Amino acid sequence: MWIYRRILKISWVDKITNEEVLRRMGKEKEIMNTAVKKRKLEYLGHIMRNEEKYCLLKTILQTKVYGKRGRGRRRISWLKNLRTWFSQTTTQLFKAAINKVVIANMIANIRSE
Repeated sequence: MWIYRRILKISWVDKITNEEVLRRMGKEKEIMNTAVKKRKLEYLGHIMRNEEKYCLLKTILQTKVYGKRGRGRRRISWLKNLRTWFSQTTTQLFKAAINKVVIANMIANIRSE
């Protein structure tokens, strides 16, 4: 977003929203969201398919972390984003991530929306 502000010569003290900057540039916010969704889904597939290389990361994703949580609002987790975007459970996402064809179909559905 900062590069768009530089192109439009918007000072850092100007109170202009990101939506306004995107409107001035003629860009849509949905295009950026689509790219994020696509990359997160591809990365999940990459992690789930490479068993020996990412075994620690895969274990972290699949298990519950115990202990005290910090103060304040909970952060939206990486998997929570995927669950809400694709309306699937975590187990369904993990099973789909193993199969490249299923992931490709899910990515194609993102682009068509």
